[in-house]
Amino acid sequence: MGFIITVLIILLVYYAIKILLKIFAPKILNYAGKKAEKHFREKFEGFGTQQQNKTTDEGDVIIDTNKNKNPKSSKNVGEYIDFEEID
Repeated sequence: MGFIITVLIILLVYYAIKILLKIFAPKILNYAGKKAEKHFREKFEGFGTQQQNKTTDEGDVIIDTNKNKNPKSSKNVGEYIDFEEID
């Protein structure tokens, strides 16, 4: 008799959780979506203000110099080997 009651309680809890998830899952996902949207919106608004701060006024002169004085590639990059296909 105790085994049957245990199985019935397990089934009752399983179906209760299943029903509650059907009711509350959309609300939980909607809340998580709004939080993610708010987070991304804050990040992108900060990005936009950084880009706007870098703009210059009319008449300003900007000189961009190449800070890399040691180029990584050189003209001597190696031999060229022509491979032929063998049938």
